[in-house]
Amino acid sequence: MNAKPETCTLDALTLEWERVELLARFLSDSRAGHTIPQEKLDHLQSLQQQIDVCRKQTNPWNDLVPVRLSPLEQDILACIIAPEAIPRIAWLFQSLQPGVPQPYPTLALLQELLALSPTESSQLYTVLSEDYPLRMHRLVDLQGSELSQPVQPSPRVISILLQRPHLMSNLPGTVRIRNSVSWADLILPQERKTILKEFLFWIQHKQIVVQEWGGSDCGGPIGLFSGPSGTGKTLAAVVLANELGWPLYRVDLGCLVSKYIGETEKNLNRLFDAAHEQKLVLQFDEADSLFSKRGEVKEARDRYANMEVSHLLARIESHQGPVILTTNLRKHLDTAFVRRFQVVVDFPRPDKTARAQLWKCHLPAGAPLLPEIDPAFLGEAVNLTGGHIRNAALYASYISAGYGQKIGYKQISLAVWRELNKEGREVSQSDLGPLAEYLVLDGLC
Repeated sequence: MNAKPETCTLDALTLEWERVELLARFLSDSRAGHTIPQEKLDHLQSLQQQIDVCRKQTNPWNDLVPVRLSPLEQDILACIIAPEAIPRIAWLFQSLQPGVPQPYPTLALLQELLALSPTESSQLYTVLSEDYPLRMHRLVDLQGSELSQPVQPSPRVISILLQRPHLMSNLPGTVRIRNSVSWADLILPQERKTILKEFLFWIQHKQIVVQEWGGSDCGGPIGLFSGPSGTGKTLAAVVLANELGWPLYRVDLGCLVSKYIGETEKNLNRLFDAAHEQKLVLQFDEADSLFSKRGEVKEARDRYANMEVSHLLARIESHQGPVILTTNLRKHLDTAFVRRFQVVVDFPRPDKTARAQLWKCHLPAGAPLLPEIDPAFLGEAVNLTGGHIRNAALYASYISAGYGQKIGYKQISLAVWRELNKEGREVSQSDLGPLAEYLVLDGLC
């Protein structure tokens, strides 16, 4: 008998794939009525011994979940990932299970490959249930319990084990937000910036708190950003995502909410299943419309709406990744919901000092400015939000370029006037403060 090796000398995963391929070829030969030569059986035994040593020393499966997987669970992972690692194994599996369109082993093929006894076959179904690590941590995907159902590895598992970049398609019901902004672009009181940086701690130091210190794993984290429109809530979300190096996705609830009972929950499940344990940030706008103070249930539709909100909150809380909720109307939020969020940040309207910084930040660095331009004067002139200032600075730049002029107070006053009139309220020239004397409405030629 071959002596059991004391150390893992070969790449652990290479041994796993070789063993799976041997098992598949032995099964193919056995079905054809061929006898397996003894030297090949000895080689399989030697492989198994090396794998046992590797699983005790440099176990590659331990990187996937915070719990130790059983030998059967590790065997399942080896069998379902092998077709991705070695293409010829994919073709071999398809020859062993004709009619199955995917190259992953079915439940029936797994039982044959691993030569499971009736008791072990029962255990196969147990470890593939939703209460066990393979499904709980979404390492595998299984759509049913029929023997013909293929067991598929998750894209995340393939990415980690095979060191392939995970090419994630767009999440259902979301829009990717891209912007190269940083902390320097975020004009907020220092205390608010500190809270935002503390939000990052929940993500960056989760392993220390949960796994090393034994703290509670509460999912998320969930952050609530509240404040008037244009005060920097979305900008802050982009800055946080950029700091992490992760993409930011804004969730469009209009694409997920359905008038048909039960469909909204299915759509939300598709979103969160796709986002599970991915390195990304989710943003939900208008949280006040989702988590408002609960009123009286007057009809069945109200009851179903409450169920949808409860389902959404449950998925947000169990999601292993940052979720940011924004609202313009924090007072409308149910405090019972707010208590379940890890971080709450209030975004105030900017004061005159902050407005001066915003004007300086948003007027293009390469734009031709008249010497008269003083950010401090602009900051004190009109009480605008950061969003207003960004839009007005850009508008002034375009009309200056269009008229072939440098940017001065005439261009900026007109841009601010246009911006204020977008709100659909009565606006008078007095709203421009000291900028009013520069306003020219009949053209800047």
